[in-house]
Amino acid sequence: MIDFSPTEIEHYQRHLSLSGFGEIAQKRLKEAKVLVVGAGGLGSPALKYLVAAGVGRIGIVDDDRVEKSNLQRQILFDCKDVGKSKTKVAISKLSEMNPHVKLESFPVRINAQNIESIFHNYSIVLDGSDNFATRFLINDACVLFDKILIHGSIFEFTGQVSVFNFLGGPTYRCLFGEPPTDKALSPCSEVGVLGVLPGLIGTMMATETIKVITGIGDVLSGKLWLYDALSQQSRIIKFERNLSFSEVKNLSVIDSNCKLMNRENSTISEISPSQMKSMLKADNSHWVLDVRENWEREIQCIEPSTHIPLGEFSDPENIKLPKEISKNSSIIIYCKAGVRSRTACEVLFSLGYKNLFNLSGGMIEWEEDNS
Repeated sequence: MIDFSPTEIEHYQRHLSLSGFGEIAQKRLKEAKVLVVGAGGLGSPALKYLVAAGVGRIGIVDDDRVEKSNLQRQILFDCKDVGKSKTKVAISKLSEMNPHVKLESFPVRINAQNIESIFHNYSIVLDGSDNFATRFLINDACVLFDKILIHGSIFEFTGQVSVFNFLGGPTYRCLFGEPPTDKALSPCSEVGVLGVLPGLIGTMMATETIKVITGIGDVLSGKLWLYDALSQQSRIIKFERNLSFSEVKNLSVIDSNCKLMNRENSTISEISPSQMKSMLKADNSHWVLDVRENWEREIQCIEPSTHIPLGEFSDPENIKLPKEISKNSSIIIYCKAGVRSRTACEVLFSLGYKNLFNLSGGMIEWEEDNS
């Protein structure tokens, strides 16, 4: 039985008097153990609100030091913190906000070797990382070690939030498949972002974390919340668990450029958007195959094209290709960034299809080429 001290009762007064929340929800917060990966743009506001709300134990993972360029959006830090360890500064400031919360520092870069020991004492992981390699590693570890994953990411003026691996719900891979190629990515240091945007998305991540812990509201499981700061519009896209992606047996080895190791296959041709256009212009007998999810295709697609989500390739013998496609047909396959389509190419090659072309960079480079 958890009891609150007089100072805690005063601290959490507005929660304790909140209808539908009260003492039961506050006790759940006090019992909760949340790990926050990244104390930057997303982690800063999320940490502030989780600490203020009274989450009992919070771990912070970040090996970076504060830089001047961080101050535009990372609200945990100020000018006098430049050059200092982010986790050290974070714990110092957050402990002053709420001395009733136990804070633990992990000033390291998370990797396949240390992730299990870091995750061990926590049941919920809030991912505030800024690269695909870490996001996929965190997802796989959450699936392997049965942790709930709170996801958020930002790009320029837009952001998104979702909850993964919650009560048997979809995982990060169910939505995004596999990491994009390095060609489809820009270095984090080169990508601009509206300063207030991480605050909005990080706060939403903290909100979902509190909902998961306390059992209130409708959790964003199987839903991706998208936000556009320029239009002040948001929408929710629903998606389902994909068995071909949700099962994880070991931690993937992904290098810093988000390229899966040992996936090269010289028998499959990589083509650029301009090459694809030339091929289609010269010969209309090529088949174009889209292996993305339904919601991705609804946003934008290459027409004409045949749609077969990559999940259907998990059972190669029962892939429902159009009857007109033969083993000798020329097939151009695309996805968002060129990784899922590469997997589809490899599956079809194993079935005896000979003329396979993978759109390098996928829809990302296709859109850039058409802009």
